[in-house]
Amino acid sequence: MPLRLTPTFRHALQAQQEAPDGGRPLVGMWVCSGSPLVAEICAGAGLDWLLVDMEHSPNGLESVLAQLQAVAAYPVTPVVRVPIGDVVVLKQVLDLGAQNVLVPMVSSADDARAAVQAVRYPPHGRRGVGSVLARSARWNRVDGYLAEAADHVSLLVQVETAEGVENAAEIAAVDGVDGVFVGPADLSASMGLLGQQRHPDVVAAVRRTFDAVRAAGTPVGVNAFEPAVAREYLEAGASFVAVGADVALLARGSEALAADWSGYRRGGEEAPAVTAP
Repeated sequence: MPLRLTPTFRHALQAQQEAPDGGRPLVGMWVCSGSPLVAEICAGAGLDWLLVDMEHSPNGLESVLAQLQAVAAYPVTPVVRVPIGDVVVLKQVLDLGAQNVLVPMVSSADDARAAVQAVRYPPHGRRGVGSVLARSARWNRVDGYLAEAADHVSLLVQVETAEGVENAAEIAAVDGVDGVFVGPADLSASMGLLGQQRHPDVVAAVRRTFDAVRAAGTPVGVNAFEPAVAREYLEAGASFVAVGADVALLARGSEALAADWSGYRRGGEEAPAVTAP
């Protein structure tokens, strides 16, 4: 029985750009716990996209597969960030059925071209052919998958170094790059400002990247967990933004519970403050 695949992140970005008013920004979050259950909870929240992270999270091929399956029933677009832009890693993730991938640490047009090559079949790329064995083509139940595979895959690249900022225009202009995602955390580190994502020089570099990418006609996104920062970058032209993470929400939420309740005592008395030795 022939099957059809869902539209990619590229299609959502194109629909946004074609909207008369420029469309609304696409808002998403990271899912980093490695849990399919947590991913499914987040998938039903009403966000536009989820980023399943393999770079800084305990995710391997099996857990990514389980999360893709868990979120497939929901109207949300999953994006998988691979740990490195390696042709083998990308082949495996695509074969799992990931239609949208984010490649980190892309600092030059050559890096971007290598990523494009890795997600496309020959003669336009280097992706290994195994559609009969893989969920990507639903085990060859998707008619014409090999010939139309490029239509089923969306590639985002991540600019997160000072070198990448300088080369942003060339990166964005590479054919096959569907969007550029700016990472202020690693960018601040590469600028000698580790942990200072709101430093004026880092903010200026993010905005320069926005301008260069948009001038090339490519959508640009950014990571911004603070609401005020996210709004600022959206006003500066970001088409998509990641505004939180499952693990961060759990950490802050559990801390808030502890702060609210750890001092409770029967009879209305507060527990004495605990001081460090």
